[in-house]
Amino acid sequence: MTDKAIVIERTLPHPPSKIWRILTQSDMIAQWLMPNDFRPILGHKFNFQTKPMGSWDGVVHCEVLAIEENRLLRISWVGGSDDNAQYGSKLTSELTWTLTPDGGGTHVRMEHCGFGPGNEFAFEAMGQGWARIIERIGELAASA
Repeated sequence: MTDKAIVIERTLPHPPSKIWRILTQSDMIAQWLMPNDFRPILGHKFNFQTKPMGSWDGVVHCEVLAIEENRLLRISWVGGSDDNAQYGSKLTSELTWTLTPDGGGTHVRMEHCGFGPGNEFAFEAMGQGWARIIERIGELAASA
């Protein structure tokens, strides 16, 4: 892993249990990120599926690395292809969600780390995307 990371922090006006459900239920994840076969079990290997790009098949291979209900979710994130020079370049990284009660709401911290040489395009695109995704999680929590 490198030191280059995307970090987004927001306080959402919903309890950690509500945000946790949106982060850990496969059908909810599909509404704010991608179709998946996620299960909130330590060691569970799962995939996200997105649009293929060049020689990359669009599959992000993941594993649950750490999980503490209503508080912490860390997953590995591996996708891309060695011969895609832009967005689909190989990326081996980790994504961590940390939830902290904050009054009647939740402070949400998302860190996606491990961007290295050749991942510049993904770093820029995903940095903008993660900010929008946290807003979407807030919208889903408001309507759930």
